[in-house]
Amino acid sequence: MSVKEYQIDKLRNIGLLSHGGEGKTSLAEAMLFDAKMVNRLGKVDDGSSNLDYEPDEISRKLTINASVAYAEWKKHKINIIDIPGDINFIGDAKGALRVIDGGILVISAVSGVKVQTENFWSQARELKIPVLVFINKLDRERADFYRTVEDLPSALEMNPLVLHLPIGSEQNFAGIIDLFNQKAYIYKGDDSGEYQEVAIPADQEKRVEEFRQKMIETIAEADDSLLKKYLEGEELSREELQAGLRKGIQSMKFSPVLCGSALKNIGVQPLMDMIVDFLPSPADRPPVVGKNKAGEEVVRTAREDEPFSAFVFKTIADPYSGKLTLFRVFSGSLSSDSIVYNTTRECKEKVGQIFALMGKSHQNYDRVKAGDIAAFVKLKETSTGDTLSAEQDPIIFPPLVFPSPIISFAIEPKAKGDEDKVSNALQRLKEEDPTLQVSRDPQTKEFIISGMGQIHVEVIVDRMKRKFGTEVILKTPKIPYKETIKGSTKVQGKYKRQSGGRGQYGDTWLEIEPLPKGGGFEFVDKIVGGVIPKQYIPAVEKGILGAMEEGILAGYPVTDVKVTLYDGSFHAVDSSEMAFKIAASMGFKKGFMECKPTLLEPIMKVSVVVPEESMGDIMGDLNSRRGRIQGIDTKGRYQIIRAEVPMAEMLKYAPDLISMTGGRGSFTMEFSHYDEVPAHLIDKIVAEAKKEKETEER
Repeated sequence: MSVKEYQIDKLRNIGLLSHGGEGKTSLAEAMLFDAKMVNRLGKVDDGSSNLDYEPDEISRKLTINASVAYAEWKKHKINIIDIPGDINFIGDAKGALRVIDGGILVISAVSGVKVQTENFWSQARELKIPVLVFINKLDRERADFYRTVEDLPSALEMNPLVLHLPIGSEQNFAGIIDLFNQKAYIYKGDDSGEYQEVAIPADQEKRVEEFRQKMIETIAEADDSLLKKYLEGEELSREELQAGLRKGIQSMKFSPVLCGSALKNIGVQPLMDMIVDFLPSPADRPPVVGKNKAGEEVVRTAREDEPFSAFVFKTIADPYSGKLTLFRVFSGSLSSDSIVYNTTRECKEKVGQIFALMGKSHQNYDRVKAGDIAAFVKLKETSTGDTLSAEQDPIIFPPLVFPSPIISFAIEPKAKGDEDKVSNALQRLKEEDPTLQVSRDPQTKEFIISGMGQIHVEVIVDRMKRKFGTEVILKTPKIPYKETIKGSTKVQGKYKRQSGGRGQYGDTWLEIEPLPKGGGFEFVDKIVGGVIPKQYIPAVEKGILGAMEEGILAGYPVTDVKVTLYDGSFHAVDSSEMAFKIAASMGFKKGFMECKPTLLEPIMKVSVVVPEESMGDIMGDLNSRRGRIQGIDTKGRYQIIRAEVPMAEMLKYAPDLISMTGGRGSFTMEFSHYDEVPAHLIDKIVAEAKKEKETEER
């Protein structure tokens, strides 16, 4: 059976936003249950969730993937995206935020505003996405609705508009008071979502009146004509308040605050009423802007008669059924068994069946049109962030920009010979998760995977095993040190071997001296008079380069060195390219140790964003990591500390920063330059390198 079509004004695309563990998925499950889309209330704790269905989500009780479902409510279709709230899985959030028209910011009445709540709020503001606030977990011990509301203006710089008040608290939480409709609802308390309308409790009447007056005043302030009428003492009609409420929400003058318990299914149906009545449809949102092939700006409106355009916000890799591609249609329409044009990759894709998603299950769509969200299977070239369009009217939307990974591990297959299998699995998973980065360090020869945190990398490793049958070992990556010199010398490198028959003879005199930082390697041939024949000179250079690559002090590559070949001798019979290569290598190794050898280490450019109260601790910690503070900037209530820190000191920084800031800090880093290792650390690094080499040789 195909999913029925809805007019654009009857669609709502909603993202559930919160810090991990605040009850987003439970809220989505209650919405699906109340709309009779599922016949039982899915629970995260017992693994029966329709949205957290992957084995790693069930075992960790954590949303890892952005999951899509829809609810039919009051003749509207609400597309719900349950967005991961853990910083480890922020990549899915980036894609989902590009395709929603409204957000539900879920905040626990126990723990209040947390760091990811702040991040989601600020991203919603930046993208001009209207947001409703749902204060959750009012049935829990230490839940405090009023304290949570009081914190919103300072914690989020939000103008909250309280529309619901709780009836009872903690284990006695029983229902809600709807200030706008002046009604009270008491729930059965059996997870059914059933309730009865009752009179507003007498002990709450004074508070209700106080909050209702504040509500009317806030709505009036968002509209000049209403404000004038209000200030003149005229009563505002229900229709005027309703229009003012809708206008204020969509212009983001204020954010309505509702409350309930997702787990107990209290307050969920009034939230769905609010979504349908007050959050924007795709037709209410501004047109989307992209570019055509000539780079000129093109605008698309959410209308069926416009050329087809869509944005891919997520890809799911499945080793059996192939890729699942999730997309939002911004204009036009598309029928199953069609051809679409991937503007990003400049190729055509054959579309088979189109699906509406209900968590892990799919339902057929004959046609999907402007404003809706759907999925394809088995597109060959298309990936997350791509634009799909009509070939005759191409448009390309801005690509997704993902944050840089913050933690890296070296990986090696558990089974010998599985390198290709590991590489293929990582490439498939990278299609699914663009925040995963995979590289091979040319110096250390290690496979490096980088992610948004320890849990992110662990999940990737779990999925490699579960989906692709390949197991790997995670290790701390080696630091790509380099060796160089601070002094000069002149040295002879001579190789002479006689063992019956033809011998080997090569004799070189080398001058070794340092080059400026970044100079690399310079070889100068100053041989005159043919003391070394020309055909052997390249072999001398090769011998030096071979020794440099292997390293002399601790086995790390040598850099910033100039070597001049200025003298030597040869034997008419016994000399060969091999002899001169060995002689030069021997001479360079001997001379290198006479030139005050030292180690260079990679220095990273680090940017740490922390709350002001954590700044002193973070700066002290960076100094203890041999960091040099380069500057401090302010961004709202946060401080941005810019520093240069050795890579060796940053390998395990991510969990330490979480610990020091209570999860409120974040950082990015990139390679800056190489600098000399302090003298007191060189011996330790050299000893460790030699020990590792001995272990490998055993």
